[in-house]
Amino acid sequence: MSGGGNVDVYDLLDLATPWCLRVLVTLNIPELVEAGHNDISDLAEAAGCDARALHGVLTHAARKGVFEQPRPGWFEFNPAAKELARGARFLDLTGMGSRYAEIWSTLLSYTRTGNSAYAELYGRPFWADLAADPELASSFDALLKHPPGHGVPDSDFEISGGWDRVQRIVDVGGAIGVFLSELLQRHPGLHGTLLDLPETVARARDVLDRAGVSDRVKTVGQSFFDPLPAGADLYLLRRVLIDWPDEDKVRILRRCADAARPGGRVVVIGGVSPDDTPGEVTAELLMMGGWKVTMGEFRDLAQDAGLAVTAASHQPPAKFIIECLPLPG
Repeated sequence: MSGGGNVDVYDLLDLATPWCLRVLVTLNIPELVEAGHNDISDLAEAAGCDARALHGVLTHAARKGVFEQPRPGWFEFNPAAKELARGARFLDLTGMGSRYAEIWSTLLSYTRTGNSAYAELYGRPFWADLAADPELASSFDALLKHPPGHGVPDSDFEISGGWDRVQRIVDVGGAIGVFLSELLQRHPGLHGTLLDLPETVARARDVLDRAGVSDRVKTVGQSFFDPLPAGADLYLLRRVLIDWPDEDKVRILRRCADAARPGGRVVVIGGVSPDDTPGEVTAELLMMGGWKVTMGEFRDLAQDAGLAVTAASHQPPAKFIIECLPLPG
């Protein structure tokens, strides 16, 4: 049991700090300070904002250890400011970063109902919102390719029997192909199918070309609730199941089971935790709905979908890999 004797509850309740840091990122303040705009008047002019207001925001950030303020009105870059700049795509309030910040205002509704209130806040469910707004979709794509947020994918994971036995993989819900590209680079004998909604896979070509794997990837634009291309050796669900309620998890898994028969397997990364590690609420859950299930819960869902869990393993740095085979019949 963890103790709370040394916890400053009111420091935890602070909303000023996360909003100040997001505003500074959106105004490109870390980059401007690093470039030598240290005086608040010069900095405000370069950023195109009010000097007095910016001074207040930066002073708060400096008191929290982000930027140095050796004298009033003079700000200098430090390691914390460098880290802030590194997360610019995730924190920028003009793109997807605004969704990641503002969605927390729906936490009360989510806690009461277990359902995403994204549509109540923005007028459309998350995926429909991306489909209707190309700029927002492009901002989301950027999060798939850069840390933090979804982060740079780590394709270094092992499966039972090794990768030499796998010739074709279907990345189900693979977005713009960042993970699949890295996986194919790691395994030169592997061919892949990238499956996601048409407007999503249409944005994948640049990623595949830059990775040099276009000749080994077929793109399929469709919903993963529809029948999947059959006959592959492996069907990968990476960070897909966590976005959906349990009944939809079963539907997705059933499509994979149907397509994998005979001889294929289904591998799940993300969205499932060991029984002694319950999931925590995240911005993604608030936006998309769904929940991370425990291993025991997943076994039941997999069985309902016609799958049997054959292996589960922790692999560094923080991957929990589950392998399933279709049940007979």
